[in-house]
Amino acid sequence: MGYLALLRAPHVSRLLFGTLLGRLPAGMTALVIALALREAGTPYSRIGLATAAYAISAAVGGPVLGRIVDRTGQPRVLLASAVVAGGGYALLALAPGSALAAPIGAAIAGLAMPPLEPCLRSLWPDVVEERQLDTAYAFDSASQQILYVAGPLAVAGIAGAFSPVAALWVAAGLGLAGALVVATAGPARAWQAPPRSAHSSGLLGPLRSPGLVLLLIGLAGAGWAVGAQNVLFIAYAEAHEGGLPGGAGTLLALAALGGLLGALAYGAVRWRSSTATRTWVMALGMAASYLPLVLLPGPYAMAGLAFLSGIGLAPLLAAAFVLVAELAPVGTVTEAFAWLVTLFATGNSLGYAVSGNLAEDSLRPVALCAAGGITLGGLLLFGARGWFRPAAAVRAVEQPVPVG
Repeated sequence: MGYLALLRAPHVSRLLFGTLLGRLPAGMTALVIALALREAGTPYSRIGLATAAYAISAAVGGPVLGRIVDRTGQPRVLLASAVVAGGGYALLALAPGSALAAPIGAAIAGLAMPPLEPCLRSLWPDVVEERQLDTAYAFDSASQQILYVAGPLAVAGIAGAFSPVAALWVAAGLGLAGALVVATAGPARAWQAPPRSAHSSGLLGPLRSPGLVLLLIGLAGAGWAVGAQNVLFIAYAEAHEGGLPGGAGTLLALAALGGLLGALAYGAVRWRSSTATRTWVMALGMAASYLPLVLLPGPYAMAGLAFLSGIGLAPLLAAAFVLVAELAPVGTVTEAFAWLVTLFATGNSLGYAVSGNLAEDSLRPVALCAAGGITLGGLLLFGARGWFRPAAAVRAVEQPVPVG
């Protein structure tokens, strides 16, 4: 079986474990900040400021750290950023009620979040055989579904047994432990990005590739859809209180389960179509799976639609990971993956904010908002498919043909 062969390959289990461990704080932080600050008597306005500081700083810091990795290698950046991010969590834990220290600590934790996601995706081509790449990226995508279920559960368990502040210390420790496991692995120590070409030098870096920019914008639509979907499930559960065991948590968990199974199914298939084709097909498939949410059926039927809506996201990301690596100019692949994280998270935040305002009046506009985000993203990817030429092919076309 493809996944068993993948996990038996040298270094794969260690890199996956370390990355999952170090990325777990990303699934914990928004909730644990809110709980820790609320326990300290902080008003909701300041809680919103701290969580926004974390999200914005993470969006800014990811590409910056990715660029540094491309220029200096992985170990030093992973370890240094984990230590600094841990300091941010420590500041939050020591002064959760402070109007100044809490948002600063949250901003530091976000800005220095170790770039484990882009680093792992940069390593896959060196760690696995080419025929295993789709499987590796699919397994990577599937793991994200676990993180965003396990993260809040971990916060709830630690906060219940000890306190929210204890969960902040755990988040700091997990980030450092995961970074240490990955940074000391042989592939991470040996990895080095090739020198940047003249085309990819300068402030824009990988964003000088029009195809990559179009891809990232399209994937921001997927992030928008997920953010709006979260609001839809929360508001739906509130409107149908008692109608579904577990409420919004059940709907979110079913969507995550659908994503996990979708990614595993995607990685088990030997694809013949191009990566670009798979990406826009998966995006439009995800859009199709979101459209039935507009029906807003009864609770148990909604549970089925929640599972259905989750199936397309992880396969889309798995295909997109391969396409990002193909489109990124030479020497910019880690930064390109970091931009993917940033654009997806930005779309997620915007979808959450817009749909949150819509939910005050009716749930149907929220469902339309969710479906609309990925539909527009999928149509953009379809329309831009001619731009999705691998960077190597573009460079070959641009090279002058020798004469004689």
